[in-house]
Amino acid sequence: MDRQVLALALPALGALVAEPLFVLVDSAVVGVLGTPQLAGLALAGTVLTTLVGLCVFLAYTTTADVARNLGAGRRAHGLRLGVEGLWLGAGIGALLALALVVAAPALVAALGAPPDVVPHAVAYLRWSAPGLPGMLVVLAATGVLRGMLDTRTPLVVAAAGAVLNAVLSVALVLVVGMGVAGSGLGTAVAQTAMGLTLAGVVARGARREGVALAPSAAGLGAGLRSGAPLVVRTVSLRAAILLAAWVAAGLGTVTLAGHQVVAALWGLAAFALDALAIAAQALVGQALGAGDVGRTRHVLRRTLQWGVGAGAALGVVLGAAGWWIAPLFTRDADVRSAVAVALVVVAVTLPMAGWVFVLDGVLIGAGDGRYLAVVGLVTLAVYAPAALAVRVLAPDGAGALAWSWVAFAGLFMAARAVTTGLRARGTRWMRTGA
Repeated sequence: MDRQVLALALPALGALVAEPLFVLVDSAVVGVLGTPQLAGLALAGTVLTTLVGLCVFLAYTTTADVARNLGAGRRAHGLRLGVEGLWLGAGIGALLALALVVAAPALVAALGAPPDVVPHAVAYLRWSAPGLPGMLVVLAATGVLRGMLDTRTPLVVAAAGAVLNAVLSVALVLVVGMGVAGSGLGTAVAQTAMGLTLAGVVARGARREGVALAPSAAGLGAGLRSGAPLVVRTVSLRAAILLAAWVAAGLGTVTLAGHQVVAALWGLAAFALDALAIAAQALVGQALGAGDVGRTRHVLRRTLQWGVGAGAALGVVLGAAGWWIAPLFTRDADVRSAVAVALVVVAVTLPMAGWVFVLDGVLIGAGDGRYLAVVGLVTLAVYAPAALAVRVLAPDGAGALAWSWVAFAGLFMAARAVTTGLRARGTRWMRTGA
């Protein structure tokens, strides 16, 4: 079991980390052009990240569907569902791309961009928009391959895509002289290439099983229905993240600056824990598809041990190294102090976060999206009053940032831990068969 978990989680972690390299490389290249260009990229990147994040259900639903059918010995049907997921991703991506091209100026204006930033943000959004179908196909195809217990192929494609994006960004921005538009175009080309490559891998597997590659209205509709609860779940999580940033913004410049650093480090830790959740998702889906409740329980116990253990290890590193990590991000002594204190809070809560991430993956793998949607809204409702209280009552500086993370990493994660833990103790989520 440990070997299976690591064989799935480590390549998944590599693929998760490879994606942010797109933003890092684009930021480094565009930063050479000037501050307005970099600010435009930052604003546009936030919009694109939000759109793609809301469509992550394409990966989750295909992973669960394919894994369950694979476990039930229905490989061809699982691949058929995967093919439908690819078409669904391409269709949603095309609609979003068209909407983004038309609405880019309005979106940028609504976000309050300064006048010198607006043209660069609009340019990046419009030139990168054609890559959205490819990006969403990547999500769906990655889900198919994870369901087949293959996390290495998405890793290879993600790494190659990151390299291609870097080369294109430098060439189009600095050599051809397209500016921010060149960065967007390079990203679109890289994402499209990744989508075509992974779709080709899935299509070859489908052909070997005699699976038709054309979409069907029934299949696309089923994909939308099964993905809708996970969209609600994702919206509730992103709302909590935005609420945490809003709290920090209301507590002063020091707190907001410190929040940016702590949130970035929390995000890195989340990648590691999410990789374990992906392994749990695929293994649970396969076990339930085979009707093996005993193995499902074994996967649950062992992946939870991995999640809590990984969270504890990451917590020790971040908690102990906070005073040395903070100076890498800022020279402001007050911000350094705030970051170091908040990282202690994060360190204490990371084992619980590991528990939450893994259980989230287990329930997604079991197809329990409706429950996750409901409790996502419940946990957001629990967190929101606490976040508001912190914004109103907390003192400025290190104490404010610490209390903000007590509310988010402590209370919000505790609410998720309780709701997912209670569900996992029962058997209603163990729907066996494909």
